[in-house]
Amino acid sequence: MSVRLYVGNLSFEADGEDLREIFSAIGTVEDAIIVTRPGGGRPRGFGFVTMATEAEAEEAIRQLDGQEVAGRALK
Repeated sequence: MSVRLYVGNLSFEADGEDLREIFSAIGTVEDAIIVTRPGGGRPRGFGFVTMATEAEAEEAIRQLDGQEVAGRALK
């Protein structure tokens, strides 16, 4: 069963591929998106990553919570 994770405190320059690259080092990423503002498309500083299994999601949280990426600590 796949698990969708909220990823906060992202750099405004980050994109879905950046998230996919970071999380794929831990497990299988099914989807990775950055939420953008309506109309302008500017990133809002958070996104979602869908991991293939609950175990991979838990490991991603354990390894990445608080890790600095592009000068910002992931939440």
